[in-house]
Amino acid sequence: MRILLLGKNGQVGSELSRSLAPVAELVCLGREEANFMDEGALVALVKHHNPDVVVNAVAYTAVDKAETDEDAAYQVNAIAVKALAEEAAASKRLLVHYSTDYVYDGQKDTPYHESDAYGALGVYGKSKVAGEEAIIRAAGPHLIFRTSWVYGSHGHNFGKTILRLARARDQLRVVGDQFGAPTNAALIADVTSLILHQYALNPGAFKEKTGVYHLVAGGKTSWHGFATALIEEATKVGIALNCKASAIFSIPTHEYPLPAPRPINSCLSTQKIYTSFGIIIPEWTYYLPRFVRDLKEGEFRES
Repeated sequence: MRILLLGKNGQVGSELSRSLAPVAELVCLGREEANFMDEGALVALVKHHNPDVVVNAVAYTAVDKAETDEDAAYQVNAIAVKALAEEAAASKRLLVHYSTDYVYDGQKDTPYHESDAYGALGVYGKSKVAGEEAIIRAAGPHLIFRTSWVYGSHGHNFGKTILRLARARDQLRVVGDQFGAPTNAALIADVTSLILHQYALNPGAFKEKTGVYHLVAGGKTSWHGFATALIEEATKVGIALNCKASAIFSIPTHEYPLPAPRPINSCLSTQKIYTSFGIIIPEWTYYLPRFVRDLKEGEFRES
């Protein structure tokens, strides 16, 4: 089996480059090689490599910038995805694609299920909805994994930002009334690898498994809770910070206004992924020590 990974240098793509290597022959391409601004060239690239599986880890994820850069957001998240989906369907390739909790409005009191109605609030979320709908309309074999609150050792994310700020400041104010499950990119990559290993063993069985799945860590916290846990873990392993966990103050969303609206509830049920693939998703705290350890050995290494 051959897998074509698009977006090898991104937050999730970097981890997929690792996790997918033992599963199949793996071809990894970055944005400079896979141009999502030119869907014709993108389709030609896929045909050239002729994979059994296309894993799309490319996305326009600048949530606030998307509010004034709508064309680019839709080009990457919807138009190029539509071209990928139609090519994959015509060639009977499995398309693996990553989506987001931003397809929902966040007003539900309980975790969202895959069957819940769309309700995207901003341009980013709406562009991701359009991408999902394009894949579903193409009617080829596909797996759409909705993720949320993604962080990891690569790229820009909340976890790294908090630790940088905690190194520079003696107190922080973090939103405490938005809830979700911080999801390490390594978890997303590991689960993707497990599922594609199942696919390699029995591709025919996946005809009934095509669809949308929530792929997030277990449990629930707020951004304030996540920040506090990060600082506590970093302090435990000896990363020098100016801000202690007790100096992180919880604030309401309205005290930290941003251009794009955020879902208040980003909790997603993962029951379907367990029922379909037998995969048990760990709690969000499980990957936290690994993340902090990686940063201590890298960006936060003391000279």
